[in-house]
Amino acid sequence: MRSLLCKLLPVLITCLVSDCFSQSKKMWIEGGDKAFKERDYSTAILYYLKVIDDTSVMKSVVLPYEVQLVNQKFKPDSTKKHKRDTLKIAKIDTSAKNRNKGALESLKKSHPKEYVYFKLGEAYRFNAEPSKAVEYHRMCAESGKYPDSRYFLGLSLMNERKYQNAMDEFEKYINSGTKNDSLAALAQKMEGGCYLGLDSMNVKREIKIRMPDTNSINKGNSSFGACYDPSSQKIIFTSARKGNVIKDPKKEVGDYLCDLFSSEKTDTAWISAVNFGAPLNTNEHEAASSIGPDNTIYFTKWNDMKPDDVCIYQAKMQNERVYQPQKMSPAVNVSGFKAMHPSISSDGKRFFFSSNRPGGKGGLDIWMCTVDESGMMSEPKNVGAPVNTAGDEETPFYHVLSGQLYFSSNGLVGLGGLDIFKAEFNADENLFGIPVNIGAPINSSNDDAYFIMEKTQQRGLFSSDRAECPGGNCYKIYEFVSEPIRFDVSGIVFDSKTNEPMPMALVTIRNVHNDDDIQMIPTNEKGEYFAELKAGAEYFMKAQKNKFFGDAASVLTKDKSATTHFENQDFFLTAIPEGEIEIQGIEYDFNSAALRPVSMASLDKIAELLILNDNLTVDIEANTDSRGNDAYNLKLSQARAQSCVDYLISKGVTANRLSSKGNGETKPLITDEEIKKMVAKSPEFEAAHQKNRRTALKIVGESKINIINSGK
Repeated sequence: MRSLLCKLLPVLITCLVSDCFSQSKKMWIEGGDKAFKERDYSTAILYYLKVIDDTSVMKSVVLPYEVQLVNQKFKPDSTKKHKRDTLKIAKIDTSAKNRNKGALESLKKSHPKEYVYFKLGEAYRFNAEPSKAVEYHRMCAESGKYPDSRYFLGLSLMNERKYQNAMDEFEKYINSGTKNDSLAALAQKMEGGCYLGLDSMNVKREIKIRMPDTNSINKGNSSFGACYDPSSQKIIFTSARKGNVIKDPKKEVGDYLCDLFSSEKTDTAWISAVNFGAPLNTNEHEAASSIGPDNTIYFTKWNDMKPDDVCIYQAKMQNERVYQPQKMSPAVNVSGFKAMHPSISSDGKRFFFSSNRPGGKGGLDIWMCTVDESGMMSEPKNVGAPVNTAGDEETPFYHVLSGQLYFSSNGLVGLGGLDIFKAEFNADENLFGIPVNIGAPINSSNDDAYFIMEKTQQRGLFSSDRAECPGGNCYKIYEFVSEPIRFDVSGIVFDSKTNEPMPMALVTIRNVHNDDDIQMIPTNEKGEYFAELKAGAEYFMKAQKNKFFGDAASVLTKDKSATTHFENQDFFLTAIPEGEIEIQGIEYDFNSAALRPVSMASLDKIAELLILNDNLTVDIEANTDSRGNDAYNLKLSQARAQSCVDYLISKGVTANRLSSKGNGETKPLITDEEIKKMVAKSPEFEAAHQKNRRTALKIVGESKINIINSGK
């Protein structure tokens, strides 16, 4: 018996140890899942790694800081060491909405090791460690136990900027027989993002990016969400760093708490940042601010104990003194939903924010209020598609001069993570156009958000987690400087009859809103011209040459936010005919010089022609038919010609360029002899008399177009 026990004891011990070991792995998986669900991805990683190798000695991980929110860090006491949480509530993952949860749960039961591979891949992906995410997603995908993992492998490769490899994985997933249809649709969209990424280095204009030093702006654990202070040269930004406002030093650590700071840039560097202190900053989180022209500051505020209770507050500022902040109305802060990322336009007329409130497209959407002259805000309105998607749209910024809304999205085709987009606002229809990805180098394969830009559009700031930091990636503020936006116009002046280029024609370009901004450019031997234009302008253009009627065009730069070349702006000049030019459509009441409405419409076109060709002097001649007294007809025709002249003067043609002449019945186009051959009162008979009752324009003078001394 003892011999039997001796033989069985090692087996029993092994089974007990194995069972305990198996139970411990199950506990580690459950611990990892719990941390993952709470978005504490670094802790989840520690648990999952123990499942794979429980003998490993796991080091502490300093967690990254993400864009939206922060969780308070508690100071460890002598009896309990508290975990470190991430500095934001994780973004809604569009792809996770479509994940086959049943398949994942089945994987967990039947293939726990592959389940852990997948969860590690996701935890590393959310923790902004793409290379490790690729490693574990590839292990899961190649096992074949969870086919959807190949889609997430593609996402991780995108985050690593390996766009071609990512496309290969997306294609494999799309063509697999076990794909999830909703994820396959997303994979196709992500392939578009890969193409954008491959082409992202084809930057249209040079943009230089740098991260300000870590002694001011980017000091501490994280910095993001800069905005301009319209009353000074300073910026306001959010930072989590040592020394932030706390209530109980024995229980709290300010290093991981978001506060609002201000800083000003000298010629060489940013001045040390200053914490606003109370009452603006508290032992809760204050972040993502915006300041209106009336010196009202709007900002996001939340508490760690209620991470889903995220609201927008406002406070009056005066000489950097901040009065007691107040929570904005329930119209903005809908109970039970998040309101964040406030942004007031520089003219104070539009207020934007992000929210997951009802009535949206899914995830965080961008909402807008209009602001009247008294400062009252309208009810928030979802800006709708195509800006908002089923993903997250956040951190709005409206550039008033260009009419562009800049925002970040993970629901539109991008380079990976959050990308910055711009959409043009149509004020007449109160709608936004199709969003455009602003591309590299501002966008990266990581998260990029909180874009702001100066009025000139040459400088600005944004936030990104592209740089490595301990434990993963964390948000830092970046500056960008772009080459000046340039505008120019070019084309050729042609003879409209022969289509031959016209050298030595004169092209005049005038800024409609600035009388001093006039350019006069002669065409070269090939009929070509070129001119540089200013931003934010509306230009009237015309081409002229002696013995030709001019041609006109217009060019707008005020709605352009990127360098634009207005090419092929050609002009076609028509030779001035000799003799009179009949003005079609001039009619009068019977036995009267009063112009009919149809006559006014015809004369409007003549006014435009004469205003354009301001070097011409003309004579307006009126004629009557032969019926009636000669003297009376002469007097009536003179009155009719003068009516036309008076109307043209009322439309802006200078009086000294116009003269009137009544010919009576002395210059018929159809003679009385020809008319007598016609049947009296017939249509042909009446048409002949009507043709003789014509009004014509005759060029009687032309000043020389001087192009010798022309210049800008």
